[in-house]
Amino acid sequence: MRFLAALGATPEMTAVIEEQLASLRIAKRAAPSAEPAYLLDIDVSKPAQSASSRFVAVSCSNKSIRVYNRETLNFLREYSGRPGVLHGVRFAHACDSTVFSACSDGTVKCWDIRSAAQKAVQVFSGYPSNAFISFDINCSDLIICAGTEKVEKDTFLVFWDARGITNCASATQEPLGVYSESHNDDITKICFHPVEPNLVVSGSTDGLVNVFNINKDNEDDALISTCNSDSSVSFIGWSGKDYKQVYCVTHDEGFCWWDTAQLDTEEPITLLHVLDVRDAVCPENDSLHYLVGGFYHEKADKLFLIGGTSTGNIHLVGCGRAGLGLAGTLCGGHAAPVRSFCWSLADESLLTGGEDAQLLLWKPGAVERSLAKKASMKIASSVQKRVRVHNSSLKSRKK
Repeated sequence: MRFLAALGATPEMTAVIEEQLASLRIAKRAAPSAEPAYLLDIDVSKPAQSASSRFVAVSCSNKSIRVYNRETLNFLREYSGRPGVLHGVRFAHACDSTVFSACSDGTVKCWDIRSAAQKAVQVFSGYPSNAFISFDINCSDLIICAGTEKVEKDTFLVFWDARGITNCASATQEPLGVYSESHNDDITKICFHPVEPNLVVSGSTDGLVNVFNINKDNEDDALISTCNSDSSVSFIGWSGKDYKQVYCVTHDEGFCWWDTAQLDTEEPITLLHVLDVRDAVCPENDSLHYLVGGFYHEKADKLFLIGGTSTGNIHLVGCGRAGLGLAGTLCGGHAAPVRSFCWSLADESLLTGGEDAQLLLWKPGAVERSLAKKASMKIASSVQKRVRVHNSSLKSRKK
């Protein structure tokens, strides 16, 4: 764990991080579902003022979204995307009872978890050929953006005006418009900036990570930078003070990290590019088999990656310009690969979901009352994501 100090954290902060990661223990397990499924994405409701988050939403491989109580992990509701497949899950920022998911039927659906009704209370409809596989909503709850699979030669970022969603008025909304020139393959991830509502980053199986300012009049002017990961993008995020950095994880376990603040300088924008994190991080007793994603720890000003093993152990990897280093390992929770997570800075807790159909809440110093551990599930490999490796060089585009 001394590696964190080498990455730039102060000794005091390093000690805090080490203690926090070392003390994470399972606090709660959600009760098994009648229909087991891979847990593919997790989000927690945004707390209103000083109140804590009340809900957890999970996107599942059986085309459903499940909602749980945040503290107890008691099951509350389930929504179905059938016949479409639901991709991703996000709560609105200003209303913790409003939850969204993109759908392969060419819509983004909105549910109100205060209601027992199974029907979406609002539907954001795309164009006829659209099949959405990624989406996000901006920090002001004004704009929704969804990314499509490639159909023939077309790949789109589709935008909607989301005003009024916190009232969940029943309606179908048509798009404001699209970006169609910046990617040439499936758009796998979209992530709005945490505090700047006009900034959004997108990632694709074409290897490109694009940063846009959607306040501009057209796509060409909106494109701030294009960075190449040299592979198929599986996860993207923002990091650094004022969130001026972007990073991505690839389907073949690579990692790229860029500083957009350097776009108008002579300094290189690439902070770190690791072709295979499995080779760069070698836990002493347990190898790293895959990456899930990352999170930025605001208090420590530190970026972490989350990965794991086929048997369910979770590795937390510290990132710095000097390289990567193992920051901690969480054992005894999952029995199969972890597919999703959600980090909470407020209480330093971690939610994880996996191929064993388990939803776990980890908290510092927690003591789990029941230590029952489910066996690994066997589900058809069709849910596995495609991997496409692209061997093109890193580039940047300055506005």
